[in-house]
Amino acid sequence: MTALWLTLLIPLLGIAVGALIGQRRHAGWVNVALTAATLAAALWLAYTVLDRGPQLSPGKMFYIDAFNVYLVALTAFVGLTTAIFSRTYMLHEVERRRLGKRRMRLYHSMYQGFMFAMFAALTTNNVGILWVAMEGATLATVLLVSLYRTPEAIEAAWKYFILCGVGIAQALFGTVLLYFAAERVIPNPDDALLWNVLYAAASQLEPTVLTLAFVFLLVGYGTKVGLVPLHNWLPDAHSEGPTPMSAILSGLLLNVALYALVRMKMIVDGSLHSHLAGYLMMGFGMLSFLVAGLFLHRQRDIKRMFSYSSIEHMGLMTFAFGLGGALATFGALLHMTVHSLTKSAIFVTVGHAAQIAGTQSIEKIRGLIRTQPAVGWGLLIGAVAIAGFPPFGVFTSEFLVLTATMKSWPWLTPPLLVGLAIAFAGLFRHLHPMVYGEAPAGQQRVTANMLPVLLHLAFVLWLGLAIPAFLADWFSQATKLISGSSPL
Repeated sequence: MTALWLTLLIPLLGIAVGALIGQRRHAGWVNVALTAATLAAALWLAYTVLDRGPQLSPGKMFYIDAFNVYLVALTAFVGLTTAIFSRTYMLHEVERRRLGKRRMRLYHSMYQGFMFAMFAALTTNNVGILWVAMEGATLATVLLVSLYRTPEAIEAAWKYFILCGVGIAQALFGTVLLYFAAERVIPNPDDALLWNVLYAAASQLEPTVLTLAFVFLLVGYGTKVGLVPLHNWLPDAHSEGPTPMSAILSGLLLNVALYALVRMKMIVDGSLHSHLAGYLMMGFGMLSFLVAGLFLHRQRDIKRMFSYSSIEHMGLMTFAFGLGGALATFGALLHMTVHSLTKSAIFVTVGHAAQIAGTQSIEKIRGLIRTQPAVGWGLLIGAVAIAGFPPFGVFTSEFLVLTATMKSWPWLTPPLLVGLAIAFAGLFRHLHPMVYGEAPAGQQRVTANMLPVLLHLAFVLWLGLAIPAFLADWFSQATKLISGSSPL
């Protein structure tokens, strides 16, 4: 389990390192080095799990299988590329005097703290510790959202804290109910919150209590996922916080919250022997998917617009996991991957576009291809990819979900297609003038680090053309674990 300890300890050490040297000019490089070391440890952990099967730590506190280890690797990769982007971006923010050097200490420390909380949530075997880790990620995000200390940023941070605090309290009550049901049938009370023990004993748990527990867990963790009508914190958090925070928030934290929800669904399904949990996830997922698509048309802030795009895609993933079955689950896992890569790449370009225009207002961001072609093309290709155009991986994952829906619930296919069309129209209605419009005088030139965008979009294109055999096997193992059947 050495790889697991390194994956957790490196970002934990990074909290202290960021607090000590975060205000120095080379702190960005230290942040990159820490996240690179974490990625190396995560890949080592992934290789171990895929080679030897699921791993249980000696104290039973951590459990690693194909489902969570793939998210650990994805989180570490996006964390590294975002750290590469944030080095120059945050230095530019200091030069513009939006941030003081001391505030950078908080940024680098909380960046590593945020990564640590997500790794802890993904790898823990204890559903109580999972709740604690999600709360830790919430607190780290609050400090990052309020980093600029403007009235709007403070308001957004408080809204995030209050809404997610209320939501996470519901998840805590759901966890208490889960323990109440488990301690009656599991001999050792100390094991009553261990996920692998709960999963093995799911058929013995009281169905009525588990149903009530899942409702609270869905509301609680669904708030963190950004499901409608629990989503109001997300657009404000995106628009007021620093752009690197938006990249990891949209590309990573939403995945971790959905992961927790799927883990809970697996236990509830084993107890109820019915599809009730799936129906609830399908309903919330479809509602989020359609409402977010409509709200895309009303946005005036570029970061708020793409935050609603994140809500739309998280709704689609929630719907797919609720739909169940091998094909839908495989499509949802693939969509988690390609959405994380694409959306974080988009936020990198959005950050540069906002610095070029000196504002996040869509009406004042114009002619990016003329003033800074790399940023303009990055935004255009990223938007094309997230809209689901072939041959990008988002098209492949959405096609799999649509195919599974046509097979199981054919009457839900038209709403999905309508939702995709509405979202497409909302994105490109705003995108065209930002990319091709007449550039206003006085736009700044910034040093745009487009390496993360190039890497992410190249991976998304690769996954759309041909999923590598090792990754397909990885997804298949996770699909079998979640749905009970393999797509291959």
